[in-house]
Amino acid sequence: MGSFLLRAALTGLALWIVTRLVPGIDFVGGDSTPARIGVIFVVAVIFGVVNAVVKPVVQLISIPLYILTLGLIHIVINAFMLWITSWITDHTTHWGLSIDDFWWTAIWAAIVLSIVSWLLSLIVKAD
Repeated sequence: MGSFLLRAALTGLALWIVTRLVPGIDFVGGDSTPARIGVIFVVAVIFGVVNAVVKPVVQLISIPLYILTLGLIHIVINAFMLWITSWITDHTTHWGLSIDDFWWTAIWAAIVLSIVSWLLSLIVKAD
């Protein structure tokens, strides 16, 4: 349970950093700071569930594209996972993650999220 909470918190931190660095992606909802932190945490959990359930299926189906693009399709798949998370939170709760445009906003967000998550994992492993 502790590792799940740590992973969700790190994912939430990474998503928050992405919203600060990439224009067009932001969190919606949460009027106060504790409510905003709650929104970020719930979005991180939803993003984790999407990555655990949907991403393996999409990766399996897109094996030929991985070969054809030499793995670059992975960036598009990560952007698609962000977009699915945004869609889920928008259509079920009307708060959560908001992405203006899939093609460039979600692609840049996926790239930045990968880098930030990698850096955070280095910091956590060092402790």
